[in-house]
Amino acid sequence: MPRLDDIRAGYLPLLDSAVLLVAADKGFAEARDVRLILNRETSWATIRDRMGVGQLDAAHMLAPMPIAASLGLGPLAVPMVAPFILALGGNAVTVSNAVAERMATTDPVMDGAAAAGQALCRTVEAARRDGRPPLRFAVVHRHSSHNYDLRYWLAASGIGPDRDIDITVVPPPLMPDALATGQIDGFCVGEPWSTIAVRRGAGHIVTSKAEIWRRGPEKVLGVSAHFAKTRGEVLARLILALHDAAAWCEDPNNREALAALLAAKEHLNVPESALLPALEGRLETAPGKRRAIEGFVTFHGADANRPNPDHGQWLFRQMVRWGDATDSETARDQAAAVFSPASYDAALGRLAPNRDSKRRLSENDRPAGLYDVAEENPASN
Repeated sequence: MPRLDDIRAGYLPLLDSAVLLVAADKGFAEARDVRLILNRETSWATIRDRMGVGQLDAAHMLAPMPIAASLGLGPLAVPMVAPFILALGGNAVTVSNAVAERMATTDPVMDGAAAAGQALCRTVEAARRDGRPPLRFAVVHRHSSHNYDLRYWLAASGIGPDRDIDITVVPPPLMPDALATGQIDGFCVGEPWSTIAVRRGAGHIVTSKAEIWRRGPEKVLGVSAHFAKTRGEVLARLILALHDAAAWCEDPNNREALAALLAAKEHLNVPESALLPALEGRLETAPGKRRAIEGFVTFHGADANRPNPDHGQWLFRQMVRWGDATDSETARDQAAAVFSPASYDAALGRLAPNRDSKRRLSENDRPAGLYDVAEENPASN
């Protein structure tokens, strides 16, 4: 029997940890001679720190996190790469019942990201006229897709993040309670926490990442550049295992089994029924109301798992835009290199999608709405 190579990987209990959990539980890793040792962590900061000191070989990470680590933003910086995309989409923006009611008075339907954004803008303007304090929204980490997607959407809607609303950081599992108790007025988080907030009667889902940035990378496999260089053959086998697991996760025939696996006490510890709406792409946006959202979360298909340097550069531009990084040609190149497809293509060989790694973002890869205008929107200042 061949010796298994150990890989210690951290993850947060979220729907989009599915590919890592399935790779370990369903034998896909072992079939590639990898023993995937998973550690459930309590926060993104913990994952960042454990990766920084070498306690983890790999991790389920927010897409901007390896960029931030490579650029030395924050403590325990270490050059990193993201050789595999674990999930596209999967996040939702949820607001309190009170905010949802005020938004509905301006647009009862709010169909799509643009309409919901305009309704929220009118609500923010009314609050300002009435002298009410700014709304407070929560994200999971400063260097998160949640933060940058939320800010992008707000700015494109005419709302100035940091000027018209407050944005704070709250761990994902605490967001429903924070919304219910009035500590925050809204949040952007990965599933199942928006669904849980709705079912607790604490809020309404008003839009999603899939509507803000269709097929945008959300979670990635993060590994140190040193690991990728010194254990490249082991990494290649891990990528193959994750590729197989991602295909299993995407198969509609496996939805109930996937929900059962994720719901287990040692993983997400939530009811299976809280996970199925996101897996089915039909979210419960308010009590008794459901809405189909195409591509709400994607684990596999086409080039969903293949890193794209343009995505790394787009995320870096948002980090610069919101004051988290200083722009330079060197930094832009580093951000692109984090999302290099080299390890992915080498691992998959002929199975890898025949795509140009230098290609520009297509319309379906770009965030929805006024892409170029939003980059210049005065509301962002």
